[in-house]
Amino acid sequence: MRFATLPLDGPGHPEGIAADSKGNIYVATFEFTEPNVIYIFRNNGHLQDTISLPGAVPLGLAFDATGKLYVADFGNGQVLQFSPPFNPNSTPSKVISVCAGAGAACGLNGLAFDAAGSLYVSDSFGGNIFKVLLPAGTVSLFVNHDLLTAGSHGFPPFGANGLAFSADGNSLFVANTADDRILIVDVSTKAVSVFTESVNGADGLVFDEKGRLWVAANQADEVVALDANGRVVERRGSFDGIGQDGAPKGLLFPASIVLSNGSIYVTNLALVLTGGPSEPEADVTTFTVSRIPLAGH
Repeated sequence: MRFATLPLDGPGHPEGIAADSKGNIYVATFEFTEPNVIYIFRNNGHLQDTISLPGAVPLGLAFDATGKLYVADFGNGQVLQFSPPFNPNSTPSKVISVCAGAGAACGLNGLAFDAAGSLYVSDSFGGNIFKVLLPAGTVSLFVNHDLLTAGSHGFPPFGANGLAFSADGNSLFVANTADDRILIVDVSTKAVSVFTESVNGADGLVFDEKGRLWVAANQADEVVALDANGRVVERRGSFDGIGQDGAPKGLLFPASIVLSNGSIYVTNLALVLTGGPSEPEADVTTFTVSRIPLAGH
C-alpha cells in the first residue's frame, strides 16, 4: 500500500495531493513550525523534485486544464498559482487573494474546477465556498451556509473541506469534516442539502470512472466509495500500527485523495489533534503516501 516516503530531513504531515497528466504525484506538507513544501514524486514513488513554499500553509492542490498548479494557502487566505516547469526555484505566477485579512475566520482548504475552468475553494471556518474566474482571478462568494460550518461536535474542527463536481457539472459535492457529512450544492440554485451521513471525518473527495464518490474518512483510517444513493459500497484501507521505521502501516488520518492511472493515492496526514499520548499519530516519525489500486486496473 505504501507508494512513497517523505524525506526524513524535510517537513512532514502530507495533506494536499494532486496528479499531473504524466502521472506524477504532488504532495503538500501541513506544518506550522517549519517551512512547507510540495514534494513531486514520479509514478514509481521516487522523489523527483521539491517546490518550496516559504510562509505558506498549504492544503488543497489542483491542476487546471493547461497544467498550472493551484495551492490553497490555508494560513493566508489566498490561492497560489504555479506554472510549469516545477522545481525548487519555482515561485507563484499569480497570487489570488480570496479571504486574506479575515484571520481565524478564514481557512481555505479544498479545490475543484468546473467544466468551464473556474476554480472553487472551500473555507472550512467561514462556511463558504468561493468561485474564482480564471485567468483574471476574480473572486466571488458562491455559497455561504450553516451546513458548511464546523457542525455541532466540531471534531476535527473543519467545516467545508474536500470538493468534487458530478460528471454532469450540476452538483458540487462537499465533505463537511466536523459533522461527518457529504453535502451537495445545486450549482444552479446554490441550495445545499445532505447527501450522506456518518463518514467519520469526511475529508478529501474524488469520483472514479464508475461514478462512485470516494471519500477519505480521516478518523476511520479508511477510504470509502459511495454510490449514487450515498450508500457505502466499498471500503479500503485500515490502520495496522506503526512500523519499525516510524511509519504507519496502512492508513493513518487519510486526508486527501487523487485518482491517477487506475489507482487512488492517499496522503497519511498523521496529525496529532488532541495532544494526548493515546493518539498513534504521536508515534509517527516517517510520513507516507499510500496507493490503492482499483478493481479492473
